[in-house]
Amino acid sequence: MAETNIRAPVAELEDLTAKIARMGGLAESQLTDCLEAALRRDSDLAQKVISRDVAIDALEQEVEEDCVRLLALRHPMAGDLRAVVAAMKISIDLERIGDLSKNVSKRTLVLNREEPVKLIQGLGRMGRQALAQLKEVLDAYSLGEPDRAVAVWRRDEEIDELYNSLFREFLTYMMEDPRTIGLCTHLLFIAKNIERIGDHATNIAEIVYFCHKGRHISEARPKGDVTSVMRIESEPGESS
Repeated sequence: MAETNIRAPVAELEDLTAKIARMGGLAESQLTDCLEAALRRDSDLAQKVISRDVAIDALEQEVEEDCVRLLALRHPMAGDLRAVVAAMKISIDLERIGDLSKNVSKRTLVLNREEPVKLIQGLGRMGRQALAQLKEVLDAYSLGEPDRAVAVWRRDEEIDELYNSLFREFLTYMMEDPRTIGLCTHLLFIAKNIERIGDHATNIAEIVYFCHKGRHISEARPKGDVTSVMRIESEPGESS
């Protein structure tokens, strides 16, 4: 009996892992569908993404309750303790990914009231990159492969670079034609939401690594989003 109080029972940890897998599947589906809705101007699909967000929220609450119960009653130690804490933290990141996908769909509903624009196609590559990284890091979690998680962690800069490029492109359109400011603002918000999804995938990668190695990644976190400090260059003839 003493051993059960020290180590979380295998069945309970497996159930926790299964719930994270379900959350991950829902988050992948939400991201896939919100991108498809945006690119295809599918308002019905966008609305479904918005309405399905409650399922991820409910699972996140279940995971939190399970983790608290395990910590309070089982007093897990070492690897088991890290597994419980990892599940709780990953569930928070997945819930945020669900929220960000919902936000993309809300913007899509607004954009679909306007004439189609080619600008939105530029978001497709960025979205596919974020989705690929989310799938890869969830596989790393379910298969217990920390080195695979580190590979995802190192690729976060790729999404940041795509975001920087889109930011410049949208900014140029707004400067050249002020009538596009409203439209480009929505597109910028969509791009930022996708960039944040990439950040959450990177968070999960760090958690997976710590869960299995018992230490944090020693390298500095890669970060390529420079939009917060980006200067708007003056047009020829303008005063600087």
